[in-house]
Amino acid sequence: MSIINSEVKPFKATAYHHGKFVEVNEQTLKGRWSIVFFYPADFTFVCPTELGDLADHYDTFKSLGVEIYAVSTDTHFTHKAWHDASETIAKVRYPLVGDPTGRITRNFGVMIEDEGLALRGSFLINPEGLIKLCEVHDNGIGRDAKELLRKVQAAQYVAAHPGEVCPANWTPGAETLEPSLDLVGKI
Repeated sequence: MSIINSEVKPFKATAYHHGKFVEVNEQTLKGRWSIVFFYPADFTFVCPTELGDLADHYDTFKSLGVEIYAVSTDTHFTHKAWHDASETIAKVRYPLVGDPTGRITRNFGVMIEDEGLALRGSFLINPEGLIKLCEVHDNGIGRDAKELLRKVQAAQYVAAHPGEVCPANWTPGAETLEPSLDLVGKI
C-alpha cells in the first residue's frame, strides 16, 4: 500500500535544534508544510553533503513556509556532537531528530532492519499531516535540495489550485495543465 496521502503515524522523539533538545511528534508536523528527511547516520560521508545542501537552501524553504526535520537512528546527543564537530553540520538550523528506537524510520518504511539505519528518504507533509511526496534512494545516491525545493513548490501550487497539475520540469511561473477531455491525446 502506498504511503502517499496517508496520515503521519504517531511518534515522539527528541531533536537537537538551536542549541537545545526539543520534543518533536506527529503534531509538530501539522499546521505547515514539513519535510522529513531521513539519512543513514551522523559522522558519515554522503549525509553531511546532503544536510549541508539543505542548510544552504534553508532560507528558501522557510520562505515557502516549510520546516525541515532531518532524521537518523542516532540519538539527539550524537546529533549535538556532530553539530559541534563538523563545519558543514554547524550550518544546519533545522531540527536534527534522534530516532534510536527506529519507530519514526519504520513508520515511514525506510528502516534497513539488518543495519538499524535509514535509507535516504524524503517525505513532504502538507499542513493537514498527509504525506504528499515520497522519494527513497539507495544510500550511495545523494539528494539535491534544489530538486526537492522544486517538488515542494509544485505540491504547494497543486494544493492551492485544484484542478491543475504540474507537468515534468515545471517551475514556478511555468504553464500548468488542466486535465480534461480536450487534452486527451494532445500532449
